[in-house]
Amino acid sequence: MLHTRTTPAERRSALRKRLTEDRLLMMPGALNPLSARLIQDTGFEAAYLSGAVLAADLGLPDIGLTTATEVAARAQQTTRATDLPVLVDADTGFGEPVNAARTVQLMEDAGLAGLHLEDQVNPKRCGHLDGKSVVPREDMVRRIRAAVDARRDPGFLLMARTDARTVEGLDAAIDRARAYVDAGADAIFPEALADEAEFAAFRAAIDVPLLANMTEFGKGRLLDARTLHDLGYDIALYPVTLLRLAMGAVEDGLRTLSAEGTQESLLPRMQTRSRLYRLLGYEEYTAFDSAVFDFTLPHGT
Repeated sequence: MLHTRTTPAERRSALRKRLTEDRLLMMPGALNPLSARLIQDTGFEAAYLSGAVLAADLGLPDIGLTTATEVAARAQQTTRATDLPVLVDADTGFGEPVNAARTVQLMEDAGLAGLHLEDQVNPKRCGHLDGKSVVPREDMVRRIRAAVDARRDPGFLLMARTDARTVEGLDAAIDRARAYVDAGADAIFPEALADEAEFAAFRAAIDVPLLANMTEFGKGRLLDARTLHDLGYDIALYPVTLLRLAMGAVEDGLRTLSAEGTQESLLPRMQTRSRLYRLLGYEEYTAFDSAVFDFTLPHGT
């Protein structure tokens, strides 16, 4: 059946263990719970929930308009559908340090394996857009400490993201990352690095797991998995890839349907009904239902 058979603690432990291995963890971003199950079925070992994807799914720009409860609700729907550990984008923690503390507990309750908090001002903007602003380093340290204090499960991964590279420069971003680790961050997400030399500089300076954001149409060049592994990175993130693929296909399909008056030519590009039913677990649900209702009630009851 289409639900997880593992506990949040097991998934958190799996992510922690995986990050100790000398293998790059490729982490695609799910665009909905069903795509998270597809990420699992195609052999990936973790999934991601992007704030930009959730905002876009709601028809909103990625400028801090979504709420902690909206993100937690989508997270819970997603973690129900997959056995993979799921990392979520928690933006700035949705407010002051006390809000970041509450956000950690909401995301723990949603079954996630971890989250990342960033050092942008609130409301934030997409990390690969110009015009970003970051809070003073001390404010972000308070944000992280509040998150650490609020965490109830020590297995829950707390990652700090810094957007300082394009605002204050590489050296300042590295100094911030060191301060965030000292404040209790388990891993670091350096956003919008420019090139391989900058990725290497971060790796040389920081001794906790590092995430490389391989978002399309961003500030930096897309690096392949082998290159990122050789640079010493632990996670390669593909946050919006599936959304862009899906929306591109939808847009092309709508144009074809409008122009041709039929979807006939689109059929080879579609997921088949049988594949969808296998993914949804129709047979498992049928077996489960038959096992529950395989009796006859006595007459008159």
